[in-house]
Amino acid sequence: MQILVVLPVTELQKKQLENAAPGAAFLYRSPKDATAEEISQSRIIVGNVPADRIRASENLLLMQLNSAGTDAYIRPGVLHPSTKLANATGAYSKAVAEHLFAMGIALQKNLPLYRDMQQQHVWGDAGRVTSMADATVLVVGMGDIGTNFARLCKGVGAKTIGVRRRYADPVEGVDEVHLTEDLDALLPRADVIASFLPGTGATKGIFSRERFALMKPSAIFLNGGRGNAVDQDALADALQNGRLFAAGLDVTDPEPLPADHIFWTLPNLFLTPHISGGFHLPETLDRIVAIAARNIMHVVNGEPIENEVDFETGYRK
Repeated sequence: MQILVVLPVTELQKKQLENAAPGAAFLYRSPKDATAEEISQSRIIVGNVPADRIRASENLLLMQLNSAGTDAYIRPGVLHPSTKLANATGAYSKAVAEHLFAMGIALQKNLPLYRDMQQQHVWGDAGRVTSMADATVLVVGMGDIGTNFARLCKGVGAKTIGVRRRYADPVEGVDEVHLTEDLDALLPRADVIASFLPGTGATKGIFSRERFALMKPSAIFLNGGRGNAVDQDALADALQNGRLFAAGLDVTDPEPLPADHIFWTLPNLFLTPHISGGFHLPETLDRIVAIAARNIMHVVNGEPIENEVDFETGYRK
């Protein structure tokens, strides 16, 4: 069995993967350096090989992503019908949640504005601030990342409201749980709105001009999910015209963001280049390798895999 790994793994992590399938032939490449032949002959791929290079290989038993998002891989013709797809849900909960939490606090305290003033050598006052401890925080997308974000906010005293696509039991650290159909009624209540939605047909453009109009002028909008969930023209308009206090984005549509895009110049928008979920926090890669090792073992033993993705919804089953 050939197993292709396109992650920047350490020697210790290589041993962890190899122990899951004794006797298998492991190939370690970068996503760009893996050849067409190596991809087509692999029975398992660990890591995000570019989707257009897989070409529905009949040999591929398991495509183990290093991302939570799956949108590029659930498109028709990318994977063979017999191939199982697993994502890395659970690996990014700490890294992405903490990144968005930090962005939210920074915006509440005007820290990006003070950084701008520092660069301009200006000793000034950026005005009023708010507090997470007094905020009502609306979390849209209550997977591992969204739930962890809600708990961080709850830990400093915020009231937390979660939105998910289907009913589930109460979640620790979340005061209220609602369904997506309740979103319009919830937006006017929120001081902070944080989106952790994946990129699916159902989530595209969910934060529309009409929904930004429902938000408080004092509210902060955060996005750590997918950029295409947001009408970016509507967001820019709300930020420019005082209908929204500030926004923090780690994702945009497209990526990279064009150099002439208005987002670069808005003083009340805090932008990072989709780096919250990378491997900057070493623990994230450790978690991905652990998921991959377990799933390799499951495939070898003919067992159900973990984090299997539903091709209809793009979510973990």
